[in-house]
Amino acid sequence: MQTWFKEWFNTSYYHQLYSGRDGKEAAAFIDKLITLLKPAAGSLMLDVACGKGRHSIQLAAKGFDVTGIDLSNDSILEALKHQSDNLHFYQHDMRLPFWINYFDYAFNFFTSFGYFKTNREHDNAIRTIAGSLKSKGTFVMDYLNVHFEEDNLVHHSEKEIDDVHYLITKWFDETHFYKKIEVQDNALDEPLIFTERVAKFSLGDFTDMFAYQGLQIKEVFGDYNFSNYSVKNSPRLIMIATKTK
Repeated sequence: MQTWFKEWFNTSYYHQLYSGRDGKEAAAFIDKLITLLKPAAGSLMLDVACGKGRHSIQLAAKGFDVTGIDLSNDSILEALKHQSDNLHFYQHDMRLPFWINYFDYAFNFFTSFGYFKTNREHDNAIRTIAGSLKSKGTFVMDYLNVHFEEDNLVHHSEKEIDDVHYLITKWFDETHFYKKIEVQDNALDEPLIFTERVAKFSLGDFTDMFAYQGLQIKEVFGDYNFSNYSVKNSPRLIMIATKTK
């Protein structure tokens, strides 16, 4: 369970199931984010857990110098097809230090966090991100809103994509959300089963976690239109923090 993400994120089924998260969706979100942040031309940006690079690509297209890192080697190999003078990708574990005091901005999008077994590992990831930023640099984290997710969880669903059938079961306990995904494909001898696990971190948890690494939350939003955050009604928890050291 503790390393479910290493295997699942490296499969073609993961990318197929989440194929709806495409470049068009990423472009719309990045447009709004850049309008909000107003980064200086040529700003240095780090996309942590970048996947195949859909957000990194959009940021680089706006002229920023963007570096994407991800644990999945397959995702990085795909992302590298888009590499250019101002767009770079590396296979890297966010729990380990990356470039120090280098970036103006760091991003972690679409709940690409909360996967690890221990709080220490999560703290190490935040330390990596904080350490990568210059003094007064900006970190944007986009996470699920625990309270909204609890109230609106769809426990059972199915998807059919290119003759592959996905059975999805969701539940939660006091500390985590779980999603069991059963993959039924005629090309397989038997179904594959993966179980995602994401920690139930609240705004208060992140406030403490960030502060310990020298990050102070300045603004909080509740969706991809950057509406005001509501504990009960917002689907997302989008935090904008500044490195204070």
